[in-house]
Amino acid sequence: MQTSPKVALVVGAQGVIGRRLVEHLEELGDWDVIGLSRRGGTDSGRVRHVPVDLLDRDDCAKRLGELTHVTHIFYAAYQDRPTWAELVPPNLAMLVNVVDTVEPVAKGLRHISLMQGYKVYGAHLGPFKTPAREDDPPHMPPEFNVDQQNFLEDRRRGASWTWSAIRPSVVCGFALGNPMNLAMVIAVYAAVSKELGVPLRFPGRPGAYGALLEMTDAGLLARATVWAATDERCADQAFNINNGDLFRWNDLWPKIARFFGLEASDPLPMSLETVMADKGPLWTAMTERHGLEPHPYERLVSWPFGDFVFSWDYDMFADGSKARRFGFHEYIDTEKMFLGIFADLRNRRIIP
Repeated sequence: MQTSPKVALVVGAQGVIGRRLVEHLEELGDWDVIGLSRRGGTDSGRVRHVPVDLLDRDDCAKRLGELTHVTHIFYAAYQDRPTWAELVPPNLAMLVNVVDTVEPVAKGLRHISLMQGYKVYGAHLGPFKTPAREDDPPHMPPEFNVDQQNFLEDRRRGASWTWSAIRPSVVCGFALGNPMNLAMVIAVYAAVSKELGVPLRFPGRPGAYGALLEMTDAGLLARATVWAATDERCADQAFNINNGDLFRWNDLWPKIARFFGLEASDPLPMSLETVMADKGPLWTAMTERHGLEPHPYERLVSWPFGDFVFSWDYDMFADGSKARRFGFHEYIDTEKMFLGIFADLRNRRIIP
């Protein structure tokens, strides 16, 4: 018996989350995949990429108006801005432009998956209730994740499709030129430390070294996202998705240092954005000497994102039991995740 065709529209297909989601859908073998991003990508097999400016309604209409066969929208796009308030207009507009363009023409649309995060719980503002749960009360706006979900809930009324909201912790995986890639921050910081002959010092706030944290592997997140989009029990629900274990930097940091052949000396609070700003010429020399792929230093890492994560001198974790109760039981060891990503970056000749 033939199953109905499934066509995924992955919005933000070149980011840490979107890239792995595209790969997972391709691996499943029964999906056609359309990836959206500003710079497009290389088509392969059942995957094709469409370059589009999601902030330009006309460009969306031109490039997305013929996507009549889309059955599932996986929204994982993000644009950074200097302040929390400034994040709202562009990130809401991109989602609205996609839905406004695709929903009217995709008559077989079944589901819209929205990628969120712990900002829904106010985790970025300071110490918050932990473990955070999906039904925790909202916090004072502005918060674009909440506005995006409100938009979908309003749009859902009377529609035949359903939605899900996926809430990971910090997502770790492979992607270049992405502003929210902690694994790349650590890898480049460690490589430069080794090149300069200095120990690997934790650069965050003193209290952050001992705070209780969790992470989300990009592969695990991809599998959970597709599960929530295709299991009828998950219709119109939000889910925290995390690796399933907790850690403290004071335990994990020395293990990361050993991977890079470094000593983990005492933490030293410092702004990575400041101390790494002049390391471009050094990285160019390292690229030539070690035969690395010639990626521009300024596109490899977002040091402000590293500073942001390493500033969390409070617990940062959520309750992932709702996903388990609804049927998703996968987990991954966070230490193995980090070391696996670092090994992959070496194999790809991104770091020495």
